[in-house]
Amino acid sequence: MKKGLKIFLITSIILLSIIGLGLIAVSPYLSSVAEYKHNAEQIAASSKTSDFRSTETSVIYDAYGNEITTISGAKELYYLESDKIPDMVKSAFVLIEDRKFYRHSGIDIAAVARAGIANFKAKSKVQGASTITQQVARNVYLTQDVTWERKITEMFLAMELEKKYSKEQILEFYINNIYFANGLYGIEAAAQGYFDAHVSELTISELAFLVGIPNNPSKYDPFTNFDKAVERRNHILAVLHDYGSISDNEYEDALAEEIVLSPGGEEKHDSVETFVYYCATRSLMKAAGFTFRDEFIDDEDEAAYSELYDDYYSRFQLSLFTGGYRIYTAIDMEKQELLMSSVDDALAWSTEKNDEGVYKLQASAVCIDNATGYVIAIAGGRNQGLPGYTLNRAYQSFRQPGSAIKPLVVYAPYLGMGHNPDELIDDSSIEGGPENFEGRYPGEVTLTEALAWSSNVAAWKLFEQLTPEYGMSFVKKMHFRKIGEDEHYMAACLGGWSYGTSSLEMASAYAALANDGIYREPTAVMRITDSKGRLIVDNGGSDTEVYDKNAARMVSSMLQYGVEQGIATGARLDNAIVAVKTGTTTDNKDGWTVGYSAYYTTAVWVGCDIPRKMPDLTGGTYPMTIWKNYMHAVHEGLELVQFPEYTAYDEKKTSVDINNDDIGEDNGESTEETTLSIEEVIESLGDKSYEGGEGGDTNGTTAGGDTNSGGGAKGDASSTTQGGDSNSTTRGGDADSIIRGGDNNAGGGQNGDISSTTRGGDADSTIRGGDTNAGGGARGDANSTTQGGDMNSTTQGGDVNAGGVSGDSDASGNLRGDKNVGE
Repeated sequence: MKKGLKIFLITSIILLSIIGLGLIAVSPYLSSVAEYKHNAEQIAASSKTSDFRSTETSVIYDAYGNEITTISGAKELYYLESDKIPDMVKSAFVLIEDRKFYRHSGIDIAAVARAGIANFKAKSKVQGASTITQQVARNVYLTQDVTWERKITEMFLAMELEKKYSKEQILEFYINNIYFANGLYGIEAAAQGYFDAHVSELTISELAFLVGIPNNPSKYDPFTNFDKAVERRNHILAVLHDYGSISDNEYEDALAEEIVLSPGGEEKHDSVETFVYYCATRSLMKAAGFTFRDEFIDDEDEAAYSELYDDYYSRFQLSLFTGGYRIYTAIDMEKQELLMSSVDDALAWSTEKNDEGVYKLQASAVCIDNATGYVIAIAGGRNQGLPGYTLNRAYQSFRQPGSAIKPLVVYAPYLGMGHNPDELIDDSSIEGGPENFEGRYPGEVTLTEALAWSSNVAAWKLFEQLTPEYGMSFVKKMHFRKIGEDEHYMAACLGGWSYGTSSLEMASAYAALANDGIYREPTAVMRITDSKGRLIVDNGGSDTEVYDKNAARMVSSMLQYGVEQGIATGARLDNAIVAVKTGTTTDNKDGWTVGYSAYYTTAVWVGCDIPRKMPDLTGGTYPMTIWKNYMHAVHEGLELVQFPEYTAYDEKKTSVDINNDDIGEDNGESTEETTLSIEEVIESLGDKSYEGGEGGDTNGTTAGGDTNSGGGAKGDASSTTQGGDSNSTTRGGDADSIIRGGDNNAGGGQNGDISSTTRGGDADSTIRGGDTNAGGGARGDANSTTQGGDMNSTTQGGDVNAGGVSGDSDASGNLRGDKNVGE
């Protein structure tokens, strides 16, 4: 009776917790609890100590089925017997993770009850209750799926494991099986991975640093969130001190000790691997029912989402290293090598390095196959062969796009309203607006000519008609991760964004233009199976219409004209018909070349991790060299294919349909048709929330920006570079733009100095700070100077934002500070 009552009580508490999490809806047809108990008993009965020493290896394949690499936690190589694990480490994990470890029988009933009630009240997961034994059961024998069936089995299995193994054994299993980020399992692997030393050689401070990571490997990743990892170490030390595990002197000395990372081993993860880990982890999250979001009601909503995202990401990345998956990608290794060599060759002249030995001048590039929408090649930076885990700038670094953004937020949306490329616009100087490159104001020009010569005045006028809210809604639909309501200002049409964009986002957006306006979420992973060939993830069929088909074709024609007769002539190829746009930012700190053929879309960024003036950098110099050399190589032997012809519009639209703003991972549901007038668009867009796509950032709250020298005087940042690349037949430098007014900016500052004001410029203009943060972090974290990133910087941690100047609006709502953006 007593045993039956205990099972009833446990089951009731479990159900309360499950209902609180809202997981009942995940599985409406539940088997009996007795069945889960029986399954747990069978798993425990057949378990053996060797189960806790080995992992099942996952394999990554390229587009042709060739093995790229294997993924394994390699636990057996770093496994420590209990007597080799420092007592301080054991004490720390028990105190931090499970203080009743030595008193419970596998589950903490009181903690489960508290979590169940809290989750029930919140209608979401706000509190967990897993014991150390439960974590062992889940990590070794179960999946990471967040379902109530798994949770019940986990609880019963924990109780069964407690019957079979001693507490000392369970704690040994736990410390050797927990995840320390970056593919490191167990504390010995972590010691060698982060300090290039054995556990027995580490100080109290270093041990506490490692102990803090497993609670949230994404959040406390030493490479991407070093400061947070140190804060976590300080917390661990305080707990150890409070409970008498370390003395006063040990506590003070450990707290004062500087943590110096010394990554050990060979370089394990290049651009392809880091990106595939990222894509595969998110694919597994999606398959488990996680809903990605990139818009939030308020800071509290974003913080809650970020916490949930980090939890899921850590769990599913752990399973990636232990689950024995077969990951089939679209990566073409021949094209991958071509892309990397194009980057390395173009920048080989620049050998200046930072303190970590990383080249200061960097690049990122992404190539997408237009026929499938899959990423087939990716360059996260220059090849150096450094030890540790390298930052993948192609999806983790965010920089202002300059004029490369014009086709996406100005021309395609404007043409989609029923306008035609041959319409005339007055390209004359306007008071209070931007300036054109070299003071070029030809008067009336066609829209095609305006885009071909990257007129800032024309883009400004068209964007004003569209409204910033409407124009920016198109990149929101394509899940540009750093776009918030504070980007709704006029300078956004020239690429003067607060938080920037990535090469991956730019490539996927231009690929939508090449694909008749259809957007496909960029990924390199086509499908994932388990070791027995059973399908787990299928990433096909997620097309979403973003641009009007005819408008997308018009933009292709206009960009092709720019290659033939505009400022992008340096991108002309003799073996492919291409559409190209370049971009340069204030003080030539960033250069972009983005373009496509009928076959491939490629985006290239060049700049420094910590932005600085580069007088000879424009979209038409180094980025175009990389783009042209690569695209020429991948088109060898292919037939010349023209872009599809467009049909001129007969009439203009007087209203717009904004129903499709909610473009998420699930886009099959129909919605009630609603058509709004242009005047109603602004208000309506302000109330929409977007689900799907890339997750928001987690760590940090600084508002981007770099230590930028601001607006500059008239003409200050205009490019005068001759030539573009060696194959350019006209003046390559791009039509760099300067917004009138504003003087050199003394603002900026490090570590989130939010209120550095400008000297000169608009009286109300401020700079949004800017971290020179080593690693990832929140929206607007500035630039990583470490090797940062890793295979799991997702996301939420791991993003490196170069930001840009983001002054506030003046009283008239005109310029957001002095946005000198180019081309």
